[in-house]
Amino acid sequence: MTVVNVQKDTEALTMTITAEFDAPIKRVWQLWEDPRQLERWWGPPTYPATVTAHDMTPGGGVSYFMTGPDGEKPHGYWRILEVDEPKGLAFENGLADDSGDPTPNTPSMIIRVVLSEQPEGVTRMAIESTFPTVEAMEMFLTMGMQEGMTGAVSQIDALL
Repeated sequence: MTVVNVQKDTEALTMTITAEFDAPIKRVWQLWEDPRQLERWWGPPTYPATVTAHDMTPGGGVSYFMTGPDGEKPHGYWRILEVDEPKGLAFENGLADDSGDPTPNTPSMIIRVVLSEQPEGVTRMAIESTFPTVEAMEMFLTMGMQEGMTGAVSQIDALL
């Protein structure tokens, strides 16, 4: 099933990717909770992720890098804001330097993940990214965020 909808709202400064999976909600939650499972899908297919730190408690964080086809390694971070296992989480997501620290003068975004049980054992996952400004939204979309996240989420079915 995978990605069923992508919505961008420049007035609300959001992009929401909705996907559906033929798996129970607790199984889909494990894809966020377990760093080894997370790194199997978080990066787009051509930029697989490596998770170097993973603390999914409010105030904790996740550090990772993605390895590109030419060996480049862009780093990213999450600062965990909320966890409601297995229904979802919220975190600040941004670019990081090689040590995992947020890159100065680079905008971040807030990502809210909502998992909900649907009929017939299906779990719906909505990933809403909220940007601080129109310019930040345009920057991330120009960098390929929509294609990257859609490609990343599309890898989940194979893991379930």
